[in-house]
Amino acid sequence: MLKNQRAVIAGKKSWGNDYFLFSLEAPVISRKSKPGQFLMVKITDNPYPLLRRPFSIHARNKHNIEIFFQNTGVGTSMLSQKQRGDKIEILGPLGNGFHIGERSESKKASLIGGGRGAAPLYFLACELVKKNINVTVFYGGKSSEDLPIASKFKKENIRTLCSTEDGSSGFKGLVTDLLETELKTDTPSLIYACGPEGMLKSLSKISKKHQIPAELSLESIMGCGFGACWGCVKKIKKGNTAEWHKVCEDGPVFSAGDIIWD
Repeated sequence: MLKNQRAVIAGKKSWGNDYFLFSLEAPVISRKSKPGQFLMVKITDNPYPLLRRPFSIHARNKHNIEIFFQNTGVGTSMLSQKQRGDKIEILGPLGNGFHIGERSESKKASLIGGGRGAAPLYFLACELVKKNINVTVFYGGKSSEDLPIASKFKKENIRTLCSTEDGSSGFKGLVTDLLETELKTDTPSLIYACGPEGMLKSLSKISKKHQIPAELSLESIMGCGFGACWGCVKKIKKGNTAEWHKVCEDGPVFSAGDIIWD
């Protein structure tokens, strides 16, 4: 059941002016949350910006829930200026998340995140580890500045491989190229990913090529977050046909082989 509440910002961490991590006091939402689900956040009580913004659930404990985001526009810029002790209105948990532990053969998983797309993968990685699934995180960005939460994965003793397009940290190139290199010697039983569409499209091809099941969390602009406005649709295969599905309500996580990209 959805919960709408005003949550206190219990903690704030920033990396320059680009990336931010908020800890929000929201015990009811926290207890109900699953990896891959998200929140709709009301940025301000003022009329502008009118629409809420979607944020993946990054982590949780008994009382708090975390969101990790990048300053990319008006809404996130305004949100980034909030301080500890401020209150924001949140709605959640929303959407259908990643499937965990439902495949008996899933003993090894590769998690791929591009930039801010790594946001839901920390929560997912921690839950997979609890189920004794061997996890490797592939974390990519344009430069080392786009990898601020790499240390969080490493702190949990989760194998973390980084890539940067400029070569400033780890493998030089795209994170999908890093994955392809790793697949030459190590094959996971399942792939999970979140990031820009180009990356996810490439991962769909990699998944098909290597016959590795993959679950992809799609990023989309959303109006409501619960399926009322039809503002975030994507064509998804259903049997022998293709139908428009709402990313917010039916997703944001879909099987790679079911997503129609073109």
